Amino acid sequence: MASYASSASPQVLVGNIALFGIGALLMRGAGCTINDLWDRNLDKGVERTRSRPLASGALTVPQAVGFLGLQLAGGLAVLTQLNWYSIQLGASSLLFVGTYPLMKRITYWPQFVLGLTFNWGALLGWSAVTGVVDWSVCAPLYASGVLWTLVYDTAYAHQDKSDDALVGIKSTALLFGENTKPVLLAFLLGSCLLAGVAGLGNQQGVGYFSLLLIGTFMLGLKLRTVNFNIAQQGGMYFRYCGYFGWMLFAGALIDYLIWYKDGKKRPLVEVRRQPQTHSELS
Repeated sequence: MASYASSASPQVLVGNIALFGIGALLMRGAGCTINDLWDRNLDKGVERTRSRPLASGALTVPQAVGFLGLQLAGGLAVLTQLNWYSIQLGASSLLFVGTYPLMKRITYWPQFVLGLTFNWGALLGWSAVTGVVDWSVCAPLYASGVLWTLVYDTAYAHQDKSDDALVGIKSTALLFGENTKPVLLAFLLGSCLLAGVAGLGNQQGVGYFSLLLIGTFMLGLKLRTVNFNIAQQGGMYFRYCGYFGWMLFAGALIDYLIWYKDGKKRPLVEVRRQPQTHSELS
């Protein structure tokens, strides 16, 4: 979306997709390692997680910490390829990455904190292209992502709710209980609305809005048939929610390709810029 708004070249678009793909793989992996370190004792009491390397004893804590160091070093290497504004913005997300695993011990809303963590890229991706965050677009897009995370991670948490209740793990799955479906539907519609607001602010085209609506319809339709009291169905709906994100990405990409094919007419979006590289700052 930032490349579309700023008339960035295909090289910038492809380069950032590759960079953020690698960064997401490394940092989400680091988040999982941190989570497993915090939860290694709790995981022993949950059927689905007791076979994880730390919980089962296949991996020691020092080994896991060493692996985490490699993941964080890789993430730092990716981050330093960005401008200074983005480096500072990206580093600030570590607060959420490090504290998320604690939330399930103190609140029934750990999925909300996970949403704040996982969707930081909505802010960082924009600043990587333009050098600064456009809050009129990024704020609703970020909030949309948080609601989407609440949908899929609540579904995920339903897989373990019986064991979680016994070992003291809190989640929105336990909080919502039998009201999960209407609550998740409200979150899904809110996510769609906020993504639509972001799209309007960015003057997205037919590709973005068409696939946004199709993705929302698909998830809403599937939600009607899910039985969250069957663990496998919670996991199935969790995986199905991934289509929503891919459709949003595909819609934004289609709009960019249409813009590029039609003679690269600049979208009517004012974009503030800051220096993009360290050399531009010198």
